[in-house]
Amino acid sequence: MNKRLVSALLLSSALTMPTAAWAQDSTTTDTTAPTATGTPPIAQPEEAEEAGAPDVSIPGGEILVTGQRSRNVQRYAPQVVSVLSTEQIARTGEGDIAGALSRVTGLSVVGNGYVYVRGLGDRYSLALLNGSPLPSPEPLKRVVPLDLFPTSMIASSLVQKSYSVNFPGEFGGGVINLTTRAVPDKPFLTFGGGASWDTETTNKLGYTYYGSKTDWTGYDNGNRNLSVEMKDYLKSGTLLNGTSDEARAIGSTLINGRNGVIQRDDHQPVNFSGSISGGTFVDIGEVRLGVIAAGSYSNTLQTKDITTQRVAGLDPDTREQDFQQIVTDNRIVANAMVGLGLEWGENKIRWTNLYIHDTVKRTALALGYQNATPSIDYMNQDTGFYERQLLDTQLVGEFKLGGDTELDVRGGYANSKRKAPYEISLQYVRSNSGQFGDSFINRLDGGNQGDAEITFSDLDEDVWSAGADLSHSFSPGWTGTVGYAYQLNDRRTSRRAFQIRAQGDTRLVSAFGLLRPDVLFQPGMFFIDQATGGAVDYHLLTNEIDFAGAIFDAKLNNHAWYAKLNGSLTEALTFDLGVRWEYANQFAGVVPIADTGTAIPDTNLEREYWLPALTLTYEIQPGLQARVNASKTIARPQFRELLYQTFFDPDSNRSYRGNPLLVDSQLYNAEARVEWYMNRDDKVSLGAFFKRLDNPIETFLVRPGNDFVTTYANAPKADLYGAEIEAQKYFDAFADRRILISANYTYTKSKLKVKEGDTTDVYGASTNNALDYFRNGAPLTGQSEHIANVQIGLEQQGKLSQQTLLLNYASKRATSRGLNQSGQPDIFENPGFTLDFVMRQGIALAGTDVELKFEARNITGRRHLEYQDFEAGRIQVNSYDVGRVFALSAAVTF
Repeated sequence: MNKRLVSALLLSSALTMPTAAWAQDSTTTDTTAPTATGTPPIAQPEEAEEAGAPDVSIPGGEILVTGQRSRNVQRYAPQVVSVLSTEQIARTGEGDIAGALSRVTGLSVVGNGYVYVRGLGDRYSLALLNGSPLPSPEPLKRVVPLDLFPTSMIASSLVQKSYSVNFPGEFGGGVINLTTRAVPDKPFLTFGGGASWDTETTNKLGYTYYGSKTDWTGYDNGNRNLSVEMKDYLKSGTLLNGTSDEARAIGSTLINGRNGVIQRDDHQPVNFSGSISGGTFVDIGEVRLGVIAAGSYSNTLQTKDITTQRVAGLDPDTREQDFQQIVTDNRIVANAMVGLGLEWGENKIRWTNLYIHDTVKRTALALGYQNATPSIDYMNQDTGFYERQLLDTQLVGEFKLGGDTELDVRGGYANSKRKAPYEISLQYVRSNSGQFGDSFINRLDGGNQGDAEITFSDLDEDVWSAGADLSHSFSPGWTGTVGYAYQLNDRRTSRRAFQIRAQGDTRLVSAFGLLRPDVLFQPGMFFIDQATGGAVDYHLLTNEIDFAGAIFDAKLNNHAWYAKLNGSLTEALTFDLGVRWEYANQFAGVVPIADTGTAIPDTNLEREYWLPALTLTYEIQPGLQARVNASKTIARPQFRELLYQTFFDPDSNRSYRGNPLLVDSQLYNAEARVEWYMNRDDKVSLGAFFKRLDNPIETFLVRPGNDFVTTYANAPKADLYGAEIEAQKYFDAFADRRILISANYTYTKSKLKVKEGDTTDVYGASTNNALDYFRNGAPLTGQSEHIANVQIGLEQQGKLSQQTLLLNYASKRATSRGLNQSGQPDIFENPGFTLDFVMRQGIALAGTDVELKFEARNITGRRHLEYQDFEAGRIQVNSYDVGRVFALSAAVTF
């Protein structure tokens, strides 16, 4: 394949699966329709919004205000919160919770479902499910990607931006708490399905490879199981010797026609999904027992034509690398949930069991040059199968012990896994001179004139958590709460990488290098004897590489106690005051695979903190109030940031490596805001915030050898400040129609503070001068200066009929520092402006409720732009076209 053909494949990011979203108006029961932008649906019925506040389950539970105040949680909560009910989520038409949260003031979504709060990266965002922690199945991220959670399984989504001590101390930008359902309002059975078309992917050229005949399910049929020889070696505690019989036997099993041969698909199919769910309840005296069970499946294709360029110095025209890469991701998501609920009086027990399996089958073909030699063409071929799995079971009890005392208890166990077997990278080279100069050849010399690497990655993490919160009302308006929380994370992550190299007569090496991968690496090629007499002088060797940091164990053991008091100092002035004590021991260390030892140091951070928080709320007049908040919080380095182990992230199309010398960050937070609630639906708020960060963790680019790798270090200090405004208003239109206008805007400014004499620790680096890594005044990575969202909707009162325009804007944000040793500028991503349209219509067919949905996403065709600007010009780091997505879906509820 030549460069012209590769460049002609204008393929870009596609939709995620059709999925379900629920809403309900004041008088009718809504039905569920899948949507084209999100993970697959788990359909459930929705309670009327007017029935009271959305169901929110969090530590301490004090946000569950009662009485006449329960109609607007945001207004009467002690902290600064945004709560999305199912009605508000459904209006966005987003099928996953990440997409819905992108419409909340100050929130933006990066990559596949990682939610940033006020421009702070994912390490500063805390995600909980029913108040309990979740492990991430992605080794490069702190939190679970929220696009794995269909909106239809969520009773509410709470975003709290000001800290209160009932939440964990790792509270940088805010907490996102998802509450699931357990007891339906009425028995139901729902079937949903949908399909969508992407203008840059569907019915266009893409790439794939065989893998196994069950790949369409997201599960391998055994083709990717390890060979007996590989299993024995991984258990042996020895290092592979490339010339041994063991090495030859292992090498001959690594690459074959199923996993190493790329195929083209000239007409990629439409994306689709389906779901089924049901729920019922039974009353036993005064006790109601409810059950909800649901399952779903989705299958989508995403193809991108990516421009990837790298510069080692300051001249954008002297490129170290310049590639055009076509990537096709086939994403298959299956999930299931079973929820049991028990309610009597004001007491509730919620048992939630969740299973999510998310697989990406990745095929990539790139053509370009490297090593600053444009006269030589390099063709890189990559295949991979990335399985992420999350199992979670939680038991939550909320009990009213008496008129003035409440007890909340919770316990949970979660397990996350990520498996990436047979991650294959092959390189063929065309020299454009000499013998075979017009052909692509894999000479297997380790990367200059061809290469073959096969990687097996595994992650397995267990999270045990428990907590108890006791609240007592001493007098009207005064409540004290004490609580305890425990969390144990236990993770093992491994990356075993193997390289195949050729030895022998250089003419034979070139001749054999012309062969297709499955032929080049067929078993017989490993057993050709080296030249003796007239024998063929050619053979293949297999070695394990990067073995010094191949396996890591990591643990986090965290205990916390807190006490808080909230009450009314006057009729107009209320307060929420508390302090949290946290002790944590965080460990990350190498597990040697042989008796070779390792120079990589262990990380052992043992710290305790006192974390105070105070919020004052003053009611200026009914409906108009002012808040101020001050607090101290922390941010620990995450496991993947501590591990000196290289991982390739298919989402961002780059490699990462950790730094075992990182330390905790400490944050000092202040906020003030004014809120005006004209009525239940209409509101305006204006706020300002400030954060001082000590030792914030930042990403920057390094260049070990010919590679470009992103790693981490503690910057000395940073300041972040900004303001946000939010407004929502309904207007009567005509007949029974009304118009919704909802808008929010957040301005955020951040600056690193680095001066002469400041130091930072980077493992393996030759300098600890902080100015060699960070530039004074540079923005924090991941932070957009401007974020804005606008919704303009028309809806029918008393029936399901909604038409909504969704406008979203996020200004550029730094994704990484450049090569600071070369004085390079930062790498920026520019999300820009996007426009979506969602139409939802409920109809009745033969007494059955049906929801129809039409979606048009990315109407303006906004590209994904990630670049580096130099004085003499710009290079594209990771840029590609994004298609317009049109989707139709339907759901039927019985």
